Amino acid sequence: MRAHVVLPEDLIREIDRTAGKRRRSQFVEAAIREKLVREALGRALEETAGILDLRDHPEWDTPEKISAWVRASREEDDAALERKLGRLNG
Repeated sequence: MRAHVVLPEDLIREIDRTAGKRRRSQFVEAAIREKLVREALGRALEETAGILDLRDHPEWDTPEKISAWVRASREEDDAALERKLGRLNG
């Protein structure tokens, strides 16, 4: 589908320097898609802000507790991977 979009001349020059004249459409398409993803993520963050009750997650109470939780989660993941790899190699 074609759409007529008016852009400032300096922006077009910058697009041409970055992507080349023959790739304007692809560059603009990628930029628009990227912006749409950011907007959707922003909306999702706004809609879900405050959804977690920290009383339900005491392990996230302080930065130190969060670090310990992350370390423990990684250790659990590493152990699970080792078990899986052991089964594959054994």
